[in-house]
Amino acid sequence: MENTPPARHQEPVPQVARGRVLVVDDDPTVAEVVVGYLHRAGYAVEQAGDGPAALELFAARRPDLVVLDLMLPAMDGFEVCRRMREHGPVPVIMLTARGDEEDRVLGLETGADDYVTKPFSPRELVLRVDSVLRRARAAAPAGGAVPLSGGGLSLDPAARRAHRDGHGLALTLREFDLLAFLLRHPGKAFGREELMREVWGWDFGDLSTVTVHIRRLRGKVEKDPARPRLIRTVWGVGYRLDLDTEDPGAADDAGPAAVPVPPPGGRSR
Repeated sequence: MENTPPARHQEPVPQVARGRVLVVDDDPTVAEVVVGYLHRAGYAVEQAGDGPAALELFAARRPDLVVLDLMLPAMDGFEVCRRMREHGPVPVIMLTARGDEEDRVLGLETGADDYVTKPFSPRELVLRVDSVLRRARAAAPAGGAVPLSGGGLSLDPAARRAHRDGHGLALTLREFDLLAFLLRHPGKAFGREELMREVWGWDFGDLSTVTVHIRRLRGKVEKDPARPRLIRTVWGVGYRLDLDTEDPGAADDAGPAAVPVPPPGGRSR
């Protein structure tokens, strides 16, 4: 096929690289721009033009972060992300020309940490890479990490393991960080802006990213995600983790809105 991008490419490695990034995109123009900006920002960059080549590079040497296009030939970004995640956690930023919520949900479900819609600013993408890597490194296993527990939940930050009533939970990197943050602050309500700043390390971004993560997390930790008893919606504020789940009071709205509005003339219960 004419104008087929090279399956794999490696940029010269800076003398002191800030990290190793794998860029996967079949559009040679986009890939060239992304690789160039990351390299100038001090990252060692490898490039793949399709899923199989990306998995080959990933297996040969695991990168610190993957910038992954969703629309790839033969094997899409979702499948590439799933296969990478089978080998362990790695931060992933997905690139896509499709910005609908279903794609975002599926991307986050398969383990993506961030979701950037084309067209995008290369400088902003570099900032996202910086932020995701900074959070991933801050969450890296540490011998002094204190286990967290409450409400039937138990988290081991050092091993990055989570359980609900003794059963293992398959959490993505960001889901784990979000649950750990809430467990460190039980009973306190946080807005989406606060959660994005504290958990994602961003002062900007699409707040629906927080909403989707809360919904996915509820689906994994709640006995009945439709009537959450642990991660509650606080009217007009955001979300709160309640460890005292014995109260039979009405569970709050589990819908997608992080700051739901009570019906006209009604009262929240």
